[in-house]
Amino acid sequence: MPQDHTERRVVVTAPPRRTRRTHRASGYYRPRTEIDEQTTLGHTYVRSLMRTQLRAALTVFAILGLLVGPLPLLFAATPGTGRLEWAVLGFGLYLPLVLLAHWYVRRAERNERDFVRLVEDR
Repeated sequence: MPQDHTERRVVVTAPPRRTRRTHRASGYYRPRTEIDEQTTLGHTYVRSLMRTQLRAALTVFAILGLLVGPLPLLFAATPGTGRLEWAVLGFGLYLPLVLLAHWYVRRAERNERDFVRLVEDR
């Protein structure tokens, strides 16, 4: 057998080193992908955000009901010319309503910020 001194080329095939791994195959998941694909887990994330927003809204509604609800009883118990009613409605409720609205907006923004931080993996 004669020996051939020419170089032989060997082709090595291997999987590429830089591949995008799917979140299911690698055990890694991205919540944003889950939400975009509308999977059960993504639905759970969105439902959790909606639940926290609803909880904040119901809290504000309950405080508002406790603040404004007894006013007709107070007005009926105190006979007057109507000045007390207008003073309470016009001036007495303004500051608590503004503070309650401010608290609600801050709470809703914080809930959304926490949700974005969860989804963006920060």
